Amino acid sequence: MRDLGAGFGYLIKGQRWVGRHGRWFGLGLLPGLVTLVLYAAALVGLGYGADDLVSWATPFADDWSSPWLGLFRNTLTVLVFALGLFLAVITFTAVTLLVGEPFYESLSEEVDRTEGGEVPESGLPLWRDLWISARDSIRILVRVGLYSVLLFALGFIPVVGQTVVPVIGFCVTGYFLSEELTAVALQRRGMVLKDRLVLLRGRRMLALGFGVPLGLAFLVPFVAVFLMPGAVAGATLLARDLVAPDEDAAPAPYTLEKG
Repeated sequence: MRDLGAGFGYLIKGQRWVGRHGRWFGLGLLPGLVTLVLYAAALVGLGYGADDLVSWATPFADDWSSPWLGLFRNTLTVLVFALGLFLAVITFTAVTLLVGEPFYESLSEEVDRTEGGEVPESGLPLWRDLWISARDSIRILVRVGLYSVLLFALGFIPVVGQTVVPVIGFCVTGYFLSEELTAVALQRRGMVLKDRLVLLRGRRMLALGFGVPLGLAFLVPFVAVFLMPGAVAGATLLARDLVAPDEDAAPAPYTLEKG
């Protein structure tokens, strides 16, 4: 439980850091604003079309009597929109980080610089960093997609689907948000995706304490945009804690997975 509180503390520290460095806060808003416009349009479209999608996907229920037809399809419509919202929360961070890669990497470096100690750099050209970030994000999203399908199916279980499953969903959201955000700092430290996941699994409660409140906050319109700069700063501080025992060791070379 101590790690849970510590994770939330890094989220607060990150927001305070950008509050003291207004220039970085302003630069960090730009990618989020671009991504927000795209996602808002997609969610509005889903909101208008979810009922038609459900009707198209369930022709076998056309002859059901009232109220079962309405109850069945309305429930599915809510679940489809909830799934879309869940995926939006997860993918928003990945897309925003990809759009704002140069901004957020510079912000993360500045956090390292102001906190003292070494300021790691990948040493790779921008296009290569973008490629690695995009590739790793896709791999993470595949994992999230599998969890989403499973949770969507479990959502049909009475009581459990309306209580336990949403809690698990937010934990999954929070965990992978932490991975995406800490990747900015950890990738500069030469850590590939596999190593980052191992590192976070060893401190699950720390990752959840940081990511779950952030995931909940991201459900509020526009909040995600304003929290992103501080989230990157806080994730950098968290990453420094995760690798702290090895800070005195020689920096590892930047290793790349094939493919």
